Amino acid sequence: MQYPICIEWGDEHTATGIQIPDIPGAVTAGDTFEEAYRAAIEVAHLLLEDAMKQGEAVPMPSSISRYRAQPEYESMGWGMLDIDITPYLGKVEKVNVTLPGMIIQRIDRFVREHNVKSRSTFLAEAAMEKLNR
Repeated sequence: MQYPICIEWGDEHTATGIQIPDIPGAVTAGDTFEEAYRAAIEVAHLLLEDAMKQGEAVPMPSSISRYRAQPEYESMGWGMLDIDITPYLGKVEKVNVTLPGMIIQRIDRFVREHNVKSRSTFLAEAAMEKLNR
């Protein structure tokens, strides 16, 4: 899933900070953007794993526009962080799904064109988006 991140750019005297607003407590920094980005991935996984262990729902990503207008994010840059949340959703179960051929073709085209892991990943993410509305 693509989580929006807000970036507080550093310079030669200050670190670059990254927050993941949809994951409570996900704040990190690094001497370079690349270090901060890698740290953001790590902190996201740690916090999502902790949420799973506590039996809490995995926080789903919002649109960047939800945060950009808020005063605390006014001067920050924005980006996206791709996090595979599958390990935090519980045991994988196989289901048999019947869909019209045209829908399957469109799903498969989307999976190929957007580098989605699999048809199952696409369907799981689409279901999570619908369930979290």
